[in-house]
Amino acid sequence: MLYSVKMQPTACVQLPVKSAATLTSDPIVMKESSDQSLVEAALEGDTEAFVRLVTNHKKRVIGLAGRFTGIREEMDDICQDVFLKAYAHLGSYKKNAPFEHWLSRITVNTCYDYLRKKKHVKTFTECGLVYDIADLTLDERSEAEEAYRMLYRALVKLKPPERLVITLLELEEKSLREVADLTGWSIANVKVRAYRARKILRKIIKDEEP
Repeated sequence: MLYSVKMQPTACVQLPVKSAATLTSDPIVMKESSDQSLVEAALEGDTEAFVRLVTNHKKRVIGLAGRFTGIREEMDDICQDVFLKAYAHLGSYKKNAPFEHWLSRITVNTCYDYLRKKKHVKTFTECGLVYDIADLTLDERSEAEEAYRMLYRALVKLKPPERLVITLLELEEKSLREVADLTGWSIANVKVRAYRARKILRKIIKDEEP
């Protein structure tokens, strides 16, 4: 997959994401190439530096996208959109905050846009769901997987704002302040949305119980 990004109206750069791993396989290179230095290099026209940023953060972006869709192609589309936006607006990144935080805000907003565009889709799919069950026993893992399935079946029935806030608070385990920072909503707004979302979610789950 190639990411086509316009640095300037007259310049188009092709970023070969699939081959990016070969650029950062050396752990010493990874350590020396901090996000900030890579951003600075990318802003100076070093496209390889941005490829390294993609490599460093693609897994996290894909993981977050997987909270909102179980379709791999859609996860990849979201990921591509995130990095296209990041590349186009790299100059707006402020060095007083980690690059990962800045990229996470772009990712959350891109996922939110995805939810609003796909709000008519109410079908649950297990493909690509993110389960945090690696350290559980087989019995615990089975119970946890069923609990996750039940939660995701209910989540797809929520409206986009409700699903976004529940996903960030419950699945991503973000604080109210962190959710406010990621979404641009006030903390009070996050609290209200979370309260309403949890109330609706409980009703959906209760109605689905045998």
